Amino acid sequence: MSNPAPTSLPVDDSWWRSAVIYQVYIRSFADGDGDGTGDIAGLRSRLPYLAHLGVDAIWINPWYPSPLTDGGYDVSDYRDIHSTYGTLDEAKQLITEAHELGLRVILDIVPNHTSDQHAWFQQALAAGPGSPERDRFVFRNGKGEDGSEPPNDWHAAFGGRTWTRTDDGQWYLHLFAPEQPDLNWDNPEVRAEFESILRFWFDLGVDGFRIDVAHGMVKDPALPDLGLTEFSVLTGEGQQDHPHWDRDGLHDIFRSWRAIADSYPNPRVFVAEAHVRPGRMPDYLRPDELHTAFNFDFLKCPLEAGKLREVIDRSITSLATVGAPATWVLSNHDETRHVTRYGRADTGVQALFRNQPIPTDLALGTRRARAAALLMLALPGGAYIYQGEELGLYEVEDIPEELLQDPTWERSGHTVRGRDGCRVPLPWTGDTPPFGFSTTGATPWLPQPEDWKTYTAEANQADPTSMLQLYRSALSLRRTHPGLRGEDFCWLDSPAGTLLFERGNGVLCAVNLSDQPIPLPAGSSPLLVSGPLSEDGLLPPDTTVLLYRD
Repeated sequence: MSNPAPTSLPVDDSWWRSAVIYQVYIRSFADGDGDGTGDIAGLRSRLPYLAHLGVDAIWINPWYPSPLTDGGYDVSDYRDIHSTYGTLDEAKQLITEAHELGLRVILDIVPNHTSDQHAWFQQALAAGPGSPERDRFVFRNGKGEDGSEPPNDWHAAFGGRTWTRTDDGQWYLHLFAPEQPDLNWDNPEVRAEFESILRFWFDLGVDGFRIDVAHGMVKDPALPDLGLTEFSVLTGEGQQDHPHWDRDGLHDIFRSWRAIADSYPNPRVFVAEAHVRPGRMPDYLRPDELHTAFNFDFLKCPLEAGKLREVIDRSITSLATVGAPATWVLSNHDETRHVTRYGRADTGVQALFRNQPIPTDLALGTRRARAAALLMLALPGGAYIYQGEELGLYEVEDIPEELLQDPTWERSGHTVRGRDGCRVPLPWTGDTPPFGFSTTGATPWLPQPEDWKTYTAEANQADPTSMLQLYRSALSLRRTHPGLRGEDFCWLDSPAGTLLFERGNGVLCAVNLSDQPIPLPAGSSPLLVSGPLSEDGLLPPDTTVLLYRD
């Protein structure tokens, strides 16, 4: 192993247990070269903004060379940078500059599948059936007398079947788009290659990886039929031996990855994107496997006190059995932004809308989003902030159809609009698009709403009551107040429709999700409130307050 890149960060083997990590969807964060697409130069220019926000690390969505069929999750080279985003030297400079500002850097790794333009897959197509090159992927002969039927009945995430036939008559597996062929993780060459990729980036100073589709890498070699009519994110519920989700063989892979991460003097970390069967998440977070995992139960939970309490309880207690911290997240690049979700009758995660958007009360959604953010940042464990949520951005649901780029739009036969609405480029300054996103005023790759002029970072900065100021204040308290730095947590009694818990050193968090104002806990004083208290000092509906005991 080569010598790790120098870092100015302090050695802290447990920083990840309480880290707040900011997700950078690089295409939409900041455009530094004026072509309408976000890039490393733009991100570097905004690192001081992120440091001032108060986060501990940034997670960058895939920035590798890619045809961008699926926003970069179709990787053609895992050891380089897409030319639209910059160069490998710029990436090294970014890592150094982030570390100088106290920010760690986490990358996305995509181990379930490659791009169909990856050299390995091109070699597999050229080599033909039965070759070692094809064994790196999942090729099979078809069913029927002439092999013209797919090997099984599996369905792909973006619509359609999960098999594509090659010119020589074989079929290859892709759980997602046809341009994303699945790798064969029973092949030792595949395992060795990804271990080498991890070391490559760790040696450059990267602090960790988010693992895409961590629950899907290992398949049952028999590839049995599922008997389902469509794809589901986790169809394993109620099925103890699902053929391509949450299989036991994953854990050997992750143990080997953890050994590599731990071999560095400032150990690197992993966070799993894993949709698993109930009760299975602790298996991924054992001390010799992954460090943390995204909490999709919390993200998808309706904004209702009883359901939130159940999810928080289950998250904390189940992961404590393996000594792992919970994580909390409200939005990401795959889901409708929570300002929009919370302004609807059903505040849980809904299916990506078809044809017409669901009616939304943005004022209500914003008030609830503020309450949810303060709740999230008051909980023990780690948290993730999706770029733009600190500005109060909502889902853009009226992007013209001809500009939609998510593969779901095409693969669904133009019935499901997909995820573009949460990926619109950020507004930074000014009164008209592109709102400072591009250094030259170039048209962004997805259009921004005109009314985002009131949501820019500049406008948020000027308003002491803005969403940005709330996030900064909450993150500052989380970092400096001793009661929020540990993992102490205890529920207290509170009225129906509300939550009340205590952290360390007498810090309380009260959340009112009922339809009536409630009094603050006796003997306490506010530290930070998500919205104004009533004139008589009560906590209004859809409001959260952090307090300390007098």
